[in-house]
Amino acid sequence: MEQGSAREGVRPPYAPGAYPGTPAAGRVPEQMRVGCPQDVDMDRARGEHTHSEPPAPRVIRHSVRGQILQALRAALVDGELTPGQVYSAPALGARFGVSATPVREAMQQLATEGAVEVVPNRGFRVSERGPRELAELAEVRALIEVPVMLRLARTVPAERWSALRPLADATVKAAAVGDRASYAECDRAFHRAVLTLAGNEQLVAIADELHRRSQWPLVAGPATRRADLLADAAEHTALLDALIAQDLTVVQGLVREHFTGADG
Repeated sequence: MEQGSAREGVRPPYAPGAYPGTPAAGRVPEQMRVGCPQDVDMDRARGEHTHSEPPAPRVIRHSVRGQILQALRAALVDGELTPGQVYSAPALGARFGVSATPVREAMQQLATEGAVEVVPNRGFRVSERGPRELAELAEVRALIEVPVMLRLARTVPAERWSALRPLADATVKAAAVGDRASYAECDRAFHRAVLTLAGNEQLVAIADELHRRSQWPLVAGPATRRADLLADAAEHTALLDALIAQDLTVVQGLVREHFTGADG
């Protein structure tokens, strides 16, 4: 798709030439991108009462800033925004076909998350991370999530775990086509849904932020292979199967192994 005006919307994150200085080859074609179900009925999963009548239609509005933020996050996960490189808001805006303002606002949000750093009068530098930071994030996530998951495994009935099946399946589909950005979204959605069963919103928010940071690429690190995504997704499916079967021994082994790999 050729560069358009702001009125024409935002380029999809995988459109050829969407980011300055990055190759167009090797990206997942738009028609093959995998969506991630974000609207699993968590009230039903938690066993709370729901009415039988169908829900009222919802109106979903995506701001340009929100679309840009989503596209930039996908580019970070895919390694299309190179660690250490500086990107200007006007240049990225020109690539997306929007003004620099929503790009700058989205980049400011990424700066608060630690994904980029503000470079005065130049733009934003993508943060550089090493293996030690990734290992530290994995350790903190394990300290938070493992005890919660093991407690939930003992208290949540099988039918509530079954409600999370679409999220586990979505990670498998994204991994199968090597769609790293969609996989990252589905991976976080699965973990959020599991932790939501604990009923602690602060826990979910903190764990999700740590999870997002763990998905950013390393400096000069190899791109995540499709085989790695498939292995990680298989752990989600196996974990859910064990939770539904109430096999606590298998659950404990899978949960600890999942965080040892630092990818899931």
